[in-house]
Amino acid sequence: MSARSVLEDTRQVQRAIELIRLGARLQMLQAETALPYERLLRLYKEVAGRSPSKGQLPFSTDWFTSWQPNIHASLFFNMYSYLLKSSPLDDVDAISKAYQLYAAEVSTLGVEALLSITRAWRLVRFVDSGMLTTIRCTRCNGHFIGHAYELERDYVCGLCEPPARAGKARRAGAIH
Repeated sequence: MSARSVLEDTRQVQRAIELIRLGARLQMLQAETALPYERLLRLYKEVAGRSPSKGQLPFSTDWFTSWQPNIHASLFFNMYSYLLKSSPLDDVDAISKAYQLYAAEVSTLGVEALLSITRAWRLVRFVDSGMLTTIRCTRCNGHFIGHAYELERDYVCGLCEPPARAGKARRAGAIH
């Protein structure tokens, strides 16, 4: 084995450890590292102290466009987009750093993070594949996640115009 492959292997392990600590699912680790499944499984158990969650990853664009999840997804995606434009980070590192910024921001607001690292990763994949996009709010000029073929002309975000029952019950994840 050459020195280069050992270094690359170390980078892959470090990336996997960081993603596991952020709560990434095993499917995400498989997609974003070049490590074999068995090694990822052992690494996951060692770092997290438990077996990884089983089951399929969320695969619905609609979750990202409902009221509160849209605010959280949009906050994350704007941070991610900024990091990609302003730093030399690759895609996965930008997702990781943006997720850390997102989690810190909602924590300072005293709000539960609705977005998991795996959902954030799926969001980026949905935007990259053209299933979701960002839409500019006509009132605040913020950029929010929306369906790719949604009419953008008179779009008003959920912060400028919350749903009628938005304030009726205090729910986890509400950003004021």
